[in-house]
Order: sequence, then C-alpha cells, then structure tokens
Amino acid sequence: MTEQTQYGFYVDTSKCTGCKACHVSCKDRKDLPVGVNWRRVYEYGGGQWATNADGSFEQNVYSYYASIGCNHCNEPVCVKACPTGAMHKRREDGLVHVATELCIGCNSCAKACPYDAPQLDPDRKVMTKCDGCFERLAEGKKPSCVDSCPLRAIDFDTMENLIAKYGDGDGHIAPLPPESITSPNLIIKANKHGQPAAGGQGEILNFAEV
Repeated sequence: MTEQTQYGFYVDTSKCTGCKACHVSCKDRKDLPVGVNWRRVYEYGGGQWATNADGSFEQNVYSYYASIGCNHCNEPVCVKACPTGAMHKRREDGLVHVATELCIGCNSCAKACPYDAPQLDPDRKVMTKCDGCFERLAEGKKPSCVDSCPLRAIDFDTMENLIAKYGDGDGHIAPLPPESITSPNLIIKANKHGQPAAGGQGEILNFAEV
C-alpha cells in the first residue's frame, strides 16, 4: 500500500522579523475581508526590568514572532467537530479544505481548532481557511506566504521532503498549543527565546492583529 502524500509547513522563528508579508500576501491572494486572517503573525514576549542596589538595571526582556496558519493536521479536530462533513481532509495531499456548499456556518470547527485556523466569512456565512494554495501547487509553485517571505522563514512541501531538509524541528513553542492535540504537520525551528508550548512565561503582544 502506497503511503499517502501529506503536505505541511516549516517555520523558522529564529528568522521571522514579524514583517507580516506572509499575512498580507495571503489576504491579497483571496481578497479576504477585514477580520478574516488565514495566516497570522503572533508576537510573543515577556521578561522584566529590575533595579539593582547601586542604581544600575538588569533585564531579561525578550520577544519573538511566529507565523501560523492551518497545519493540515493528521488528527484535525475541525473535521471531527463539523456536523455536515463540510470540513474534510483531502486524500491526494492531506490538505484540510471546506466544502462551502455543505457548510452551515455553525463555527463548530473554529471552536475546536487550537490554531484559530477556520474563520467565518461574515458576508457569505460560511467557514473559510488556509487551503495550502492548492491551485499554486498544481502549477509547481509554493504557497503565496512562502514566496512572499523576505527572510525565507517559511517553507511548504511534503512532510517527507521537509523532514529530509530540516529534520524534526524543535517542537511547538508558545503561543502554540501542545502538538498532541491534533498532530499538526508543522515543523518549528525555535527562536533562542522560545518558551514552552502552552506554558510560556510571556504573553501575546499583538492581540489586535491576530
């Protein structure tokens, strides 16, 4: 039996500068409405300043960025939560898509997903999400978020190719949830300040943007 092809993302958080070129190119590709963000760039930071007895200062302040979209998980909880079968995982490439003709806009998938990937289109009243730029893949191209990144901090390919190129990565870091929830197809290279997933000492600093 032939092993199923599975596409996924690689994100190097040691390179990401938070420029949001990936975010903008993704919105532009599908002309997404305000409030619908298939790819989001999280700024995560923490630490504090302290005054020493001699009047000098010490600090351990840090921040880093993480570009996150849909991870086309092996165990997609959005698919399990969908009551109509609209949310589904494609056999040919492992990408998670929405059959909009079946979608009732109930938001069950969005509530289940720990990555905030499914997003409701307020005008059409259907769920939308990152589709892996499947039509670009068919043309031999990378997703728009990958091609737009000036630091080449994002890559997209079959998981077999990504692992051969980058290894298994460093595991999830904050503000991401533990990988055990959905078995995501996402390889992370951790920033040197990376905090433990779901247990970091910092906080998301740009809630208004994500």
